[in-house]
Amino acid sequence: MSNKTYVIGCDNAAVALKNLIRDYLKQKGLTVEDLGCDSPDDPTNYPSVAKRVCGKIIESGYEKRGVLICGTGIGMSITANKFKGIRAAVCHDAYSAERSVLSNNCNVLCMGARVIGPELAKKIVDEWIGLEFKDGRSTPKIAEIKAIENENFQC
Repeated sequence: MSNKTYVIGCDNAAVALKNLIRDYLKQKGLTVEDLGCDSPDDPTNYPSVAKRVCGKIIESGYEKRGVLICGTGIGMSITANKFKGIRAAVCHDAYSAERSVLSNNCNVLCMGARVIGPELAKKIVDEWIGLEFKDGRSTPKIAEIKAIENENFQC
């Protein structure tokens, strides 16, 4: 299991699942930074939360990993992938979580609170935090992703 710091955030559709996952990670002895939302009445849109979480990951030199939760996970993933060095994947099963790390060196896990339940979310998180990318067959693919990213991010 990774000893990294995890930065977690959600929109108002996913507060209950975010809180459950945050507490679950803490129970495992992991460091968690909660960047909101804190209430189902919070009007903050998911792009703002994704921006905060990705900013913390970037500020850490990509040492931290992120968990983003919204209604489907899709909007969070789309937003997170707009940031250089962020590789976010929507995972609604353990196999996708595994492959997101082992094949794609994913550093942000996105889930949908309206798509999966709490027990499945915990299984997915367990799979995701228990893995680290290792150089191998996927290394050239990750290098190609980074090259494309460098071509497209001109700032």
